[in-house]
Amino acid sequence: MTATVNIFLKEGVLDPQGKAAHHALDSLGFSDVENVRIGKQIILQLDCDDKAKAQAEVKEMCETLLANTVIEDYSIEIH
Repeated sequence: MTATVNIFLKEGVLDPQGKAAHHALDSLGFSDVENVRIGKQIILQLDCDDKAKAQAEVKEMCETLLANTVIEDYSIEIH
């Protein structure tokens, strides 16, 4: 199984990378962009056949190591 974890800053948390990208896009003429938020994606290959177990394990990984849950939210997709 493959797990895809998308991690992004919570609303209200300053995103300096997103601001820099927004400014750069604006200066390149892409003036229709209202806001940019930068996140990260982690893809995990799992040796597991139980989708519910995989979901629970990846959630624990996120809560323990992969995401800083004070300032970041995450979503998990199991394939």
